[in-house]
Amino acid sequence: MKGFGGSGGMQNLMKQANQMQNKMKKLQEEFATQHFKGSAGGGAVEVTVNGEYFVATMVIKPEVLEGGDTEMATEMIQIATNDAIKNAKEEYKKAMDSVTGGASIPGMF
Repeated sequence: MKGFGGSGGMQNLMKQANQMQNKMKKLQEEFATQHFKGSAGGGAVEVTVNGEYFVATMVIKPEVLEGGDTEMATEMIQIATNDAIKNAKEEYKKAMDSVTGGASIPGMF
């Protein structure tokens, strides 16, 4: 193949792609065990999600519930949860960029 230095070049390219895929898989496995925090109301509600974006913990300070304003409490829980997920996604993107060099590779994870 022209541009790949013959069949050895293509084999080398495939080997590199396979190594990158293995690194990405390992990163995903490690990432799933990590935890990411989000908060709302100055820390009145704190949510932690894991690397698979499942809620691991939620802490709601008593004062959030004392007033009986369920709409506000619900909103704070949503904000904290979304914040935790956003933080997890940002960290995942940084980690993947370190493996892929920032290249977007369609079809790979």
